[in-house]
Amino acid sequence: MDLGLSGKGALVMASSGGIGRGVALELAKEGAKVMLFARSEQKLKQTSDAIAQETGNRPHFIIGDITSIKDIGEAVEKTVSRCGGLWALFNNTGGPPAGGFDHFDDAAWQSAFELTTLSYVRAIRASLEPMREAGGGRIVNNTSASTKEAIDGLILSNVFRSGLVGLGKSLARELGSEKILINTVGPGRIDTDRVAHLDQLWADQEGISLDEQRDRSQSSIPLGAYGLPTDFGRVVTFLCSEANTYLTGQNILIDGAMVSAY
Repeated sequence: MDLGLSGKGALVMASSGGIGRGVALELAKEGAKVMLFARSEQKLKQTSDAIAQETGNRPHFIIGDITSIKDIGEAVEKTVSRCGGLWALFNNTGGPPAGGFDHFDDAAWQSAFELTTLSYVRAIRASLEPMREAGGGRIVNNTSASTKEAIDGLILSNVFRSGLVGLGKSLARELGSEKILINTVGPGRIDTDRVAHLDQLWADQEGISLDEQRDRSQSSIPLGAYGLPTDFGRVVTFLCSEANTYLTGQNILIDGAMVSAY
């Protein structure tokens, strides 16, 4: 199947590692002109070099903070100028701190909102003009499996990730006539630094080893293993492609059937 991504500009947020890097890699494989965005210049350069070596298609990169409206605007502008336009936006960010309701004050709630929700709103707002000028585009918002089933000890993530499902559904209806398709994706247990951090927290709480915690977690997944960032990236790449002509407003879990909720 020709995904129609060759030569198209794609901005991948929080893409120096983990899920963002997996998405950027798969987009680059399809010939997209990828712009990476993250805070660490060293990690961005390493990721760009690695993707170029594997695909022969070197991503551009820009340094910035996802909670900065200025940095987000510059990322969109640089994508348009260096990649010849902006066809696809993958909204992505690290998760807020783990903990229950009593752990967090107003400042923590506000910080989590700005990280997980307002950053996405700002990136979408900045991206709409170039997408409209091009006659269409694709937006994919990364959330969590918690949008289907709450995860104990992750109340900040549970609350704000679920709100993004409403954002995606609303915008799919608002933007459909302009041929801008928007979907929400939620990772289950994808093998990233974030998941390793959570596994260590849960292992410490249970008084077990990290290996035992991972074994327990993997045994709850019907496919029997954590997913890879590239597993996730291939789904996102299809959603960002011209091959996706009618799928919009959906919330899709990429979780190996871990979550049993509908």
